[in-house]
Amino acid sequence: MRISGLGITPPPGAKDNPAVTPELLASCLARYSRSNKGIDAILASIDWNDPDKSVDSIFKFVDYGHASIGGMTGGIAMVVDGCSMFLAYKLFELSPYADGQECSTRYIKLDKTSLPGPDEIGILGTLAREWQEFCALAFEMYQETYAKLDKMALENPGVVRVPAGAPPRVAERLRKNFALDRARYFIPLATKTNAALVMTARAWADTIKQLDSLPLTEAHVCAEGLREELKKFVPRLIRHSIPDEASAFQTVQMVKAATGHIKNHGVPSGRLKDEVFVSVLKDQPSFLPQLQSAEDAFRNKTNRYSTMGSSIRRVMARAAWNNTGLAELRDLNRHRTGFRFSTLAPVGFYLPPEVNHKRLSELLEKKRDIVEKLASQESGAAFVYGLLLGTQVAFEHSMHLDKFIYEIELRTGMGAHFRYAEHLAAAANELVKIMPELAPFIKVGSADPE
Repeated sequence: MRISGLGITPPPGAKDNPAVTPELLASCLARYSRSNKGIDAILASIDWNDPDKSVDSIFKFVDYGHASIGGMTGGIAMVVDGCSMFLAYKLFELSPYADGQECSTRYIKLDKTSLPGPDEIGILGTLAREWQEFCALAFEMYQETYAKLDKMALENPGVVRVPAGAPPRVAERLRKNFALDRARYFIPLATKTNAALVMTARAWADTIKQLDSLPLTEAHVCAEGLREELKKFVPRLIRHSIPDEASAFQTVQMVKAATGHIKNHGVPSGRLKDEVFVSVLKDQPSFLPQLQSAEDAFRNKTNRYSTMGSSIRRVMARAAWNNTGLAELRDLNRHRTGFRFSTLAPVGFYLPPEVNHKRLSELLEKKRDIVEKLASQESGAAFVYGLLLGTQVAFEHSMHLDKFIYEIELRTGMGAHFRYAEHLAAAANELVKIMPELAPFIKVGSADPE
């Protein structure tokens, strides 16, 4: 695993503007709130030959809590090369205020060389070899399934739904996407990926604190690596990233919930029938009633990025799916608003109708054995490294209604993965049952190829 921070250089158009470090920015803005002299006076007090000295003096002068200051550092970009897909998932789950990206299975073909060493993720002894053999079989089936589906799409382009008149290069890309999107369910969650996140020092500190609370070797290595790299940018503020009793307790509760479920229910391998839960809270105080109709809330909306009115933005929404595949969860979990929740306890296994393999039963038996053995170890947290992207888990997302509508339109729109388009279309259907007035305004797409 390699962690790197990316510094921001002012563009040519801003070459004459003051340039500050993240902590100097935060300290100046903190002092700004305690003065009516304006920013020029504060900047004039800085010793530009020793800006660190000025940071320390302003921090002492302000006497603020670290959290409020840490939120004013601006976005600090960190890239994590070679972490597992699980760790990337966890980074995004713990970072509701981050912007970021992760490598896509749609554009990258993977194989067993993409796996971390067992010791890197805390799988030791005789179980290490068993885990490697299981993952090798999973990748073998992934490669074979991709080849079969790619051939199917080449011989019968109609299954890909290539738009009429699409250039040959576009048609080829869509054919490959068709195969990659359906073969990916065999990929192990332990597979290496790259993740990039941008957030303030405040958000980084909280994310690292929770990450380091996980009883996993990889999580500790990543947390320490992030701290060391962030010290170059925010050496004073990153010291608040150490786990505390609260973060440790809540992490243990989540792990126990998952391992307890595995102990009581095993590792189911059948495909779980779809269920969706949608709830909205639209009560309003008598002294702040709704100001507009649904029609006015959507007036002049041209796409999912358009601003919606207060009668939509004030409503709270919660959606949950009983059987989200980890392949889909990697994308749904990156929506940065609201609270995302899953214990990752396995409840089933999903494969698209086009996919079958003669060794499927063998793979799922190996998966069950590995997950149960990892879950029975001291902390049990390493069970996640035995999961495949086809593993189904329960997942819940809480947010404001305008953000939920955005998610529906994004995840059913052009180019969306077919499976999460099914999940979000089902959620949209339930939402309209609760609030029929929304029906004319929510644009549920058909996930047509882009």
